[in-house]
Amino acid sequence: MNRPDGRALDVHRPVEMILGFHRNAEGSVLYRAGRTVVLCTASVEPTVPAWMMGKGAGWLTAEYQMHPRSSPARREPRDGRGKAPSGRTQEIQRLIGRALRAAIDLKQLGEQTIAIDCDVLEADGGTRTASITAGFVALALALDRMRAAGSLEAPVLRDQVAAISVGHLPGGLALDLVYTEDSSARVDMNVVATAVGSIVEVQATAEDEAIPRAELDRMTDLALAGVASLASAQHRALSSAGVELSALFQTDRWRVA
Repeated sequence: MNRPDGRALDVHRPVEMILGFHRNAEGSVLYRAGRTVVLCTASVEPTVPAWMMGKGAGWLTAEYQMHPRSSPARREPRDGRGKAPSGRTQEIQRLIGRALRAAIDLKQLGEQTIAIDCDVLEADGGTRTASITAGFVALALALDRMRAAGSLEAPVLRDQVAAISVGHLPGGLALDLVYTEDSSARVDMNVVATAVGSIVEVQATAEDEAIPRAELDRMTDLALAGVASLASAQHRALSSAGVELSALFQTDRWRVA
């Protein structure tokens, strides 16, 4: 099967990360996966939502937005400018929040909030999975800065998280779909998992004929291999920026893919 960008079926798009791209945020990364580009920032606030006050735990929340020119033709106006966030936007930002909360021990964070903002600058499929993968990098950068500033009393990370898509295409199972593949897949599945293969969340729907359980298992195996590769890329990028990821992990929780 010939893929639009020439990759083998089991290879994800080349990934590029520019860490510290946004100078105001405690953590930031400009993340490129092929022709999908996402800017993720992590901002630290010394408070928590009202419903969490006095409980001694922290919080992590996420927002997701598509830039008006993230697609070839200008999109409709941004969410929040004269209209409420779309159902798709709300669903994706909740997914990002759930995924990254799985990576952190909020009880050990203290009464602080980390806000992850993901802005899709260019979209060619996989924007939600790119946002999760980049969001973890921005989170790690923010935690490293907090540790250096003394506002993090103990390591709080418990898992390294990344995400990727898998598609059931006419030519076989394919990793990390671009838009044209996504739109024609018999099944498009998004998998959020840890570096060592524990699953955080799976989203999968058959758009046409149902698939056997064995095919779903094969898709999951392919996704977990892709997540392990992305986790290695996260680790390399953070190391190149001087961040020792293992130092941010709780005792006995650090695992290398």
